[in-house]
Amino acid sequence: LAQGIWALGNSNKQTEAHLQGRGVIMGKFIKAGRVVVMLQGRYAGKKAIVVKTFDDGSKARPFGHALVAGVDRAPLKVTRRMSKKKLSKRTKVKPFVKYANYNHIMPTRYQVPSEIAPASMCTDQQMDSADGRVEARKFVKS
Repeated sequence: LAQGIWALGNSNKQTEAHLQGRGVIMGKFIKAGRVVVMLQGRYAGKKAIVVKTFDDGSKARPFGHALVAGVDRAPLKVTRRMSKKKLSKRTKVKPFVKYANYNHIMPTRYQVPSEIAPASMCTDQQMDSADGRVEARKFVKS
């Protein structure tokens, strides 16, 4: 009904295409290498890089999602007066690797250069086991 009312006010080819279901199809802009901001959960507000996308979902996750790797805790500012122990604690980076629903990530306009190769950061096989995830986090950290 709403489509019919919309069509009454507009009589052009765009109206016909709209009614026949041939609207504009959006391009896929969440691709490997895209910088995203996590919106939900433990890592809300943290930046991450898309490693791999699953637009049609998978058997375990039947919704569009992406494998992302990001920074949970960034290094803090250091000064000359700080001890070596404090300096080493403040310069550590804590990474995270996880699957995220497309609804829970916000893409930014930034993309990682292709030389970094985000696809090589972590794989699906690593994400299957706890040891693999630890290994993937270590690789992302380096």
